[in-house]
Amino acid sequence: MARSLSSSISPGRQADLASAWRTCRGALVGVALISALVNVLYLTGSFFMLEIYDRVLPSRSIPTLLGLAVLALGLYIFQGILDVVRARVLVRLGGWLDETLRSRVYDFIIRWPLKAASSGGDGLQPLRDLDQARAFLSGLGLTALFDLPWMPIYLGICYLFHPLIGATALAGALVLITLTILADVLTRSPARQAESNTAKRNALAEASRRNAEVLRAMGMGVPLTRLWDEASGACLASQQRAADIGGSLSAISRVLRLMLQSAVLGVGAYLVIHQEATAGVIIAGSILTARALAPVELAVAHWKGFVTARQSLKRFRQWSTFFTEEEQPMALPPPSKSLAVESMSVLPPGGRRFVVQEVSFALNPGQALGIIGPSASGKSSLVRAIVGVWSPAQGTVRLDGAAIERWTPESLGQHIGYLPQDVELFAGTVAQNIARFEREPDPAAIIAAAEAANIHELILRLPDGYDTPIGDGGTYLSAGQRQRLALARALYRNPFLVVLDEPNSNLDGEGDQALTQAIMAVRARGGIVIVVAHRASALATVDQLLVLAEGRVQALGARDQIARKLFAPNPVQPVPLQAIAEGATP
Repeated sequence: MARSLSSSISPGRQADLASAWRTCRGALVGVALISALVNVLYLTGSFFMLEIYDRVLPSRSIPTLLGLAVLALGLYIFQGILDVVRARVLVRLGGWLDETLRSRVYDFIIRWPLKAASSGGDGLQPLRDLDQARAFLSGLGLTALFDLPWMPIYLGICYLFHPLIGATALAGALVLITLTILADVLTRSPARQAESNTAKRNALAEASRRNAEVLRAMGMGVPLTRLWDEASGACLASQQRAADIGGSLSAISRVLRLMLQSAVLGVGAYLVIHQEATAGVIIAGSILTARALAPVELAVAHWKGFVTARQSLKRFRQWSTFFTEEEQPMALPPPSKSLAVESMSVLPPGGRRFVVQEVSFALNPGQALGIIGPSASGKSSLVRAIVGVWSPAQGTVRLDGAAIERWTPESLGQHIGYLPQDVELFAGTVAQNIARFEREPDPAAIIAAAEAANIHELILRLPDGYDTPIGDGGTYLSAGQRQRLALARALYRNPFLVVLDEPNSNLDGEGDQALTQAIMAVRARGGIVIVVAHRASALATVDQLLVLAEGRVQALGARDQIARKLFAPNPVQPVPLQAIAEGATP
């Protein structure tokens, strides 16, 4: 079923929540029809008891008893089969929802840090919301919602037995419905607070995991443990409030249902004494009343899950609005002619102040640009916008005259090699990380990229060579090895534009030499290189220099000319490369 449902959504398009619900509407209608049959079959016990007391016992007919027993047995078996089918359909419907939306959820997760402000929340909340929605869709809570519309029918049958029995059952139903409404009102706010506190606690846990070395080395464990205790205490308190409310209402509804069942027995006995009903009506009315109110009790018991799933789906709609699906423009030929940055200004995600303002430059094949300047001058922000990580607030980045928005991230990524300042690798093998986790990587291209980064020999000395697992984030490698491996990943398949942000911050002399050779090789094959650097060795092979300060261009031109202009009062005096890298003013 999941496979057939998924096939109804176009494969080239990420499904949103509305299309997902439209697609599964037929399955939900099927579940509703099964629920209708199940609820009709739930009448088997009531009418069986009615016939036993009103027909079999007075007549003392064994054949009638056997006939009713066989009929009831067949109906019970059929009801059990339908219950199993309904449960399995709902489980598979939940699985289908996960299969349909998980790519969209992953898109939310990876785009959230690039578009939304960092608020310290749980970056995995979209995934948790999908899990909660799937769990509700596959559980008993949804079953109760399908059974609730049948409650008036059961109450109507109770009225047919006798108006007094129907009135008693109706009074109990109104009380339980009131409890259901109270469950919704009283659990909504605690559930939201519990989710917020849980997100804060998870964010602290993830930050502590990433910075475990700092915590250990600098003795920060005790103060952060205190923060963890406070966050966990707030999370536990809010969860307890929600659980207390839900549990109390569930217990009250359960007791009320039992009381009502006994009350119907008492009313039935009263009617029998006054000869207004038969003995069978007592038992049948009691069973039918219990069945009529069972969905309400089940709904109250699972109302917390319903509230959580509703909030999850609401957030999903908000994220779908905020993270609109990216257009699929017409495929363009691979860039090979130019890079142009036109009057570009950059705002960080969620920021209010420009960190880069009115930057313009152009590069041709074979050129290399070095970007220098003091800390917090906007260098990393500039290159993030150039490679498409951040969207420019103003201006445009063009490759071969086309704005980079005309490429999808997947197609653009094939022509860009990016080495960020903070190197991030993924759990997997060396080869997988170099090949950017392509489904069918080219072994020759992997080796060529490793050789271009001068890391091939180092990889061969690893326990399993290119098949060596590197651990989560590359924990099995040194900082220098991770940086050189990330350089090889940036050079995989010879991208036209290679952007390196502090590429030698963890490199030794051999690594610096490898970096220099890699930049020269990119230039020699007609690629464009942009290097952000504080160390002079990374600028040895650039021919253009851009000086940034407070987000604005201070100087731009040939490296030697900029060097003579800014750093050499005596034109004859050679300019130290280290001074160029630091971007110091005279």
